Amino acid sequence: MPIDVAKALAAEPRRTELSWGFKDVLLYHLGIGATELRYALEGPGLQVIPSFCTVAGGALAAAGGLSMPGVDVDLAAVLHGGQRIELHRPIPVEGAAVQASRIAAVHDKGKAAVIILRSEVTDAEGPLWTSDTEIFVRGEGGFGGERGSSVREPAPEGDPEREVLRATREDQALLYRLSGDWNPLHADPEFAKRAGFDRPILHGLCSYGIVLRGVVDTLFSGDVARVRAYSTRFAGVFFPGETLRIRMWSAAPGRVQVSATAVERDDAPVLTDVVVEYH
Repeated sequence: MPIDVAKALAAEPRRTELSWGFKDVLLYHLGIGATELRYALEGPGLQVIPSFCTVAGGALAAAGGLSMPGVDVDLAAVLHGGQRIELHRPIPVEGAAVQASRIAAVHDKGKAAVIILRSEVTDAEGPLWTSDTEIFVRGEGGFGGERGSSVREPAPEGDPEREVLRATREDQALLYRLSGDWNPLHADPEFAKRAGFDRPILHGLCSYGIVLRGVVDTLFSGDVARVRAYSTRFAGVFFPGETLRIRMWSAAPGRVQVSATAVERDDAPVLTDVVVEYH
């Protein structure tokens, strides 16, 4: 069986040294369209959008999870299903840390398996962030394992309290990939056609960063330190040059529900089950 669940869960955490500097932060911010000076100018006023942790040190969690002991799957069957990050404190502009990654769970969804890769990042001052990457592997279910939780976020009620539009550039994916995701699906038109798309699609984690920036700028006046956690499911494709419609509802104290849709395609879902938790 391509996924040896017992072996995957029992494997020792894989430790990786991460380091980043202000240029990495600036490049990431430009990749998600954050051109305001608090995101795009080096110096004491530079803030780090928390979703930067998905690329810090060039760490692509999904790729790392597929090389863990007990996991041997066809990359063509793999989808990035969801992402959650929890911030223990603001991310520094310059950093050196150690990432410990392990398979936290493998769920049997019948026709597919879902791998949860947990990465805990610590620097000299202590825990910095924790991320959970949900890796959906088609054709690898049916092994008799636990299904895992199927609880979804309830649909927000009423009209959104805030709504913003975020236009993207035609070359947005070409900018974003410089932060470390070199998948040709996001850059090569011929490769994208072979994968079933009319043209290259934007990285899901790029949309993820754009949406968080929209929430931070709209609700928190650009104060990135207020973000405590951020989770989503990737629901559909988004093409460079399109516009994201970001809607926000206050779900409970310290919790905002969000939806992200593609304006030009009749508000087709891009991110769902989006929750931002804040201080």
